[in-house]
Amino acid sequence: MSKTVVGFMLVDAPHSALNNAGADAGDRTDNIVRVKSIRRGRKVYPYVSGQALRYWWRDTLEQKYNWNVSPIERQKKIAFTSANPIEYDDDDVFGYMRALKAKEGGTVTRISPLKTSPLISVIGQTPTQDFGVMARHEGDPVPYEHEFYSTVLKGIFSLDLDSLGVFYSDEKTGYRNMYPKLEEKAEEEGLVKDEENKKWIMPEDIRIKRAQDTIKALPYLQGGAKLTSHLTDVSPKFLVLAVIDGGNHIFMNIVKEENGEPKINIEALQEVINEYSDSFLTNIYIGRRKGFMDELDGDIAKLTEENEKVESGTIKEAVDAFGNKIPELIKQ
Repeated sequence: MSKTVVGFMLVDAPHSALNNAGADAGDRTDNIVRVKSIRRGRKVYPYVSGQALRYWWRDTLEQKYNWNVSPIERQKKIAFTSANPIEYDDDDVFGYMRALKAKEGGTVTRISPLKTSPLISVIGQTPTQDFGVMARHEGDPVPYEHEFYSTVLKGIFSLDLDSLGVFYSDEKTGYRNMYPKLEEKAEEEGLVKDEENKKWIMPEDIRIKRAQDTIKALPYLQGGAKLTSHLTDVSPKFLVLAVIDGGNHIFMNIVKEENGEPKINIEALQEVINEYSDSFLTNIYIGRRKGFMDELDGDIAKLTEENEKVESGTIKEAVDAFGNKIPELIKQ
């Protein structure tokens, strides 16, 4: 049995430019900032890169939960963390790659237990061009422009509870997490060594805390570009959480565009819950912020009443209730 947290979230971006791409080669002026976007057919969909989302998440964990974050070292054109998941929480949860000297152990990599998609607009957009001017100086004013949009962004993520706090010494890409000095530290810190499976296991209390912190940071996510002039709250306004036996992300297709507005497809969500009922290791937790998609009130209440495996509440209520289930899953 594998234990994977699967999550789906919507972020309200009513007047936002959260992740920018600079200027396009064909722009009429150099003094313009474009938002990141992708095309599907004729429509344009702004997005926030997975890297940016992970940056917000890591930063929130450091600021809100006092995570011991791995220092960055730069050598010419490359940069890397300490590759020490025993001492640094983020090296464990967010993964790493580092090319050590051969005598120090060679290249080590760790597949991130936390995986994220980009946050992509549910609605096709034509970003608005905003013109500004810098005129607080003598002489001619300096014009500039940037893009922003009004949309709802959707994203999915997963957290592999079996991998969190578990470090391998296999000669296999992504699984060679350990090197001689780190194994010495593992021995000193009292990690459990599984010789047969070539892995070291952190104490349960540390694994539980890292998993709970990662999920409980969601209501406090902060970050994004252009905050001084757009000030978008990037914490989820709609959230679905569950743990499943497996790795497929079953909540990917529960939102759609309808008449230019985002809409949760309750039928699709109900179908997923029914078809994967034998895969769920926890209840399904649904959180929603009042004032966002209030039309869902009746549908969510009905879904909760008709299915004993569904619990609903505010974003924080859903996250806290779900987080309280993590210890028993880690201990299994």
